[in-house]
Amino acid sequence: MAQQYTQQFLNAALSQRGAAALPYSEEMKWHIRQHLMQLVEAYPSLHPKTAVFTHNDGRAVTLLQADGTVPISFHGAAYNIPVLIWLAEPYPIRAPLVFVNPTRDMIIKRPHPFVSPNGVVSIPYIHSWLFPSSNLLELARNLAQFFASEPPLYSQRNLNPNLNSPPPYGSGRMEDPAEVFKKDAINKLIGDLSGDVREMRKGSEGQMEGMLVAQGVLRRRKEELRKGVKEMLDEKEALEQQLQVVLMNTDVLEGWLRDNEGKSEGDNIESVDLDEAFEPRDALSKQRLDCAASDMAMEDAVYALDKAVQEGAIPLDQYLRNVRLLSREQFFHRATASKVRAVQMQAQVASMASRTSLQYAF
Repeated sequence: MAQQYTQQFLNAALSQRGAAALPYSEEMKWHIRQHLMQLVEAYPSLHPKTAVFTHNDGRAVTLLQADGTVPISFHGAAYNIPVLIWLAEPYPIRAPLVFVNPTRDMIIKRPHPFVSPNGVVSIPYIHSWLFPSSNLLELARNLAQFFASEPPLYSQRNLNPNLNSPPPYGSGRMEDPAEVFKKDAINKLIGDLSGDVREMRKGSEGQMEGMLVAQGVLRRRKEELRKGVKEMLDEKEALEQQLQVVLMNTDVLEGWLRDNEGKSEGDNIESVDLDEAFEPRDALSKQRLDCAASDMAMEDAVYALDKAVQEGAIPLDQYLRNVRLLSREQFFHRATASKVRAVQMQAQVASMASRTSLQYAF
């Protein structure tokens, strides 16, 4: 029944909106609810409430709190230490504020290693609070452990004014010096361990930061290597294309040398017809050469017509008619040359492929 009441109370408190809404982050309200539910389930003596908390700067704000007692065992006897756990605005990112809440017949032990004279509790678990691993349930267990080693409260009705230090709350006798020495040694060890834990955490955080920096450097180098490999592959592809062009030109030159080798041997160079020395090697080459010559001739003719019409040597209508005829004829020769060039390229590729296969055969 108590668990159901707690669940209903938390659902209602955390679902409020507007001016009555509690000052917690929306994405953290589920964690707050779970932490309080776990705490109440393990410690039924603690009850969640809402109350007004006044900050040191005078600000007053309504917060959630866990009010009640934490049971401990001291010298074989059971005691209940009244505590007040406030969930401040940044909770659970930051640790809650914990106070011992003495009744009118209790006083706070002075000095106490973990409780200040005004009741503020300061234990290693609070200092090392780390979300999401830290929670209220583990906090209560740590409070019980440290309070059991040295209770923070004493009962006023058992005080003896003739003694320098009051007996522990719930006990009317002086502590054994051996027990006092033992507790002091334990507290010292706890303090040393807390310091070691803080140093280890700082070292681990430094190592983690260094590893993150190294990871970023490695990622940048990986990206640079990837770009470098891509550029090398692109360059390789371009070089292979250039190699194909060089091989095709080499094939053309070798064919020309084979056809013309020995033509001038034994002949008088003056008797060689220069026009015949550079005749096309086949019908396709001759047709391509004729088309190129006609194309250039018509280009020159159009240029001459441009000059003539600018100087007024011919009328404009005659200029337009001649340019139209020349352009149609020039287009025909260019189209024919393009088709001849495509046929020659196919023949060269086939010739190069046959040469390559013969080289591998031998």
